[in-house]
Amino acid sequence: MTANAPSTSSGNVQEAPGRVVFVGAGPGAADLITVRGARIIAQADVIIWASSLVHPGIVADHKPGAEVIDSASIPLEDLEPHYRRALDGQLIARVHTGDPSIYGATAEQRQLCDRLGVAYETVPGVSAFSAAAARMDVEITMPEVSQSLILTRLEGGRTPMPPKETVRGFAQHGATMALYLSAARNKVLQEELLAGGYPPETPCIVGHQVSWPDEMMLRCTLGELHATMKEHHLWKHTVVLVGPALAEGPMVKRSHLYHPGFRHEYRPADPQAQDELRRRGALADPSTCSTHEETR
Repeated sequence: MTANAPSTSSGNVQEAPGRVVFVGAGPGAADLITVRGARIIAQADVIIWASSLVHPGIVADHKPGAEVIDSASIPLEDLEPHYRRALDGQLIARVHTGDPSIYGATAEQRQLCDRLGVAYETVPGVSAFSAAAARMDVEITMPEVSQSLILTRLEGGRTPMPPKETVRGFAQHGATMALYLSAARNKVLQEELLAGGYPPETPCIVGHQVSWPDEMMLRCTLGELHATMKEHHLWKHTVVLVGPALAEGPMVKRSHLYHPGFRHEYRPADPQAQDELRRRGALADPSTCSTHEETR
């Protein structure tokens, strides 16, 4: 916990004003913001939001007299006077789309707060990849199919990528991938995913403006990705999920979490079901999987 973070060690937000709070607004719908995020916005003296990215319903429930500032056309330097107001005891809600920790451009804002001596904290939000998976009723980590999620973006855009971070390289893992900020170059995206080793029949989910009124959710295969996005004119505000875990139909392997034959620290195993798992070779050494979390 840094000196600039006003949360207590228990994780409860202190009610004292005089700070900047980076609030994750979620993917769009006003009821997908967290309770804490909505409370901060309702209490804030100043609300800074980008109308190009955040749904207006997110900032509509503000207190009388609160100043609401649209930052869509404002550089960071011009926001400094508003952040300084926290030094006078005001609560500043800096509202970011999705989750501020994912492509949120909050690092430079925290540095600004550090330079000004302004306290700050971050309230997480629902990211587009999570909302897209929920909207399509899929689990992005499936037993023995994919137990990993890679969040990344296509290289070659205006923001350089570290040399070892390439879509083609990440695709070699065969895990579930969530690709942000890549819709405008979807043909290259498709080519890089295929070159990395995903088969053309790999399932994809394309989520445009997830949870907004003009939301569009599409299913296709990787081989159809470019044609699908071109047909629907999807070139921004779109997240792409890729991986075998997204396949429709019955699941291949069941999680151990609720299997009656698997014991963990909160539940004994049913002996008959446990014998069945042993016969199938599906029961790990219990000494290596003893906690509730490790059984998933």
